[in-house]
Amino acid sequence: MAIARFPNFVFDCPDPDKLADFYANILEWETTIEEEWVEIHGEGMRISFQKVEDYQPPVWPGQVHPQQLHLDVVVDNLDTAESAVLELGATKHEHQPGTSFRVFLDPAGHPFCLCEQ
Repeated sequence: MAIARFPNFVFDCPDPDKLADFYANILEWETTIEEEWVEIHGEGMRISFQKVEDYQPPVWPGQVHPQQLHLDVVVDNLDTAESAVLELGATKHEHQPGTSFRVFLDPAGHPFCLCEQ
């Protein structure tokens, strides 16, 4: 018996509006804005973004500032999806350890992957 319907992922960041807008565009989800807290939601799931003063982004693949969590976004075409996320403000990471996925950093420095279906 499940004790919860679904998890809510929360990202620390310096600018919740900007980071929520980035992921809302990638996932084509709706946005709800509250004071220092922004939420995106769609398909029965949600992701929240909270403002943290003196935010320090994770450093990947190192462990000095570990990533702790990252999103894998499943896409139909890696090249098309890469162009889209770069246009939205992502940065392609120099370290690419696989061929069926690509690693990027969101505008706040969190790693995320675009993965082939």
